[in-house]
Amino acid sequence: MDERDVGGYSVTYGREEIQAPVYVVAFLSAAMLAAAFVTGNTVWLVLGVAAAGVAYYNVPLLERRPIVGANQYGIFIQGLGLIRWSAVDHIDVVELAVRASTINELQIGLKTRLSSALVADWRKQPFWRSLMRLPWTMARSNVVAVNLEPFNQEPDEVHRTLLRLWRHYRS
Repeated sequence: MDERDVGGYSVTYGREEIQAPVYVVAFLSAAMLAAAFVTGNTVWLVLGVAAAGVAYYNVPLLERRPIVGANQYGIFIQGLGLIRWSAVDHIDVVELAVRASTINELQIGLKTRLSSALVADWRKQPFWRSLMRLPWTMARSNVVAVNLEPFNQEPDEVHRTLLRLWRHYRS
């Protein structure tokens, strides 16, 4: 099974307010690097390279391919893999306070170790891709977390759909 052959339900990055800063930082980076080239000033070079790094890290926010979703085999997450339905213990959406705002995080609890839960493992990335943003983290014990804010669908809709599919397909 290939990462592009996911079928079923999927969500993508797609909110304009998430994508615009990536373009702005990339433009600022180009302007600072041009200024460094013209003036020979290393401060512009350092700032330009730093801005280019931030833009490069966030390039996945511009992609239109499926990032998270589900099909008859399980839940897929870009850069992680396909988690089989029978390995899922619970699916929750949790509101987290981050600085002055709140974000919604999808939390997928697993019954087994991650390596056992994956039908397809997409964690091995080419080096150039490993430096970019991943949509998932696994900081907590056996819970895969996905920030739902940058997606093109509302967090409650994503949660409801994944719960419905999990209840239908789990065995």
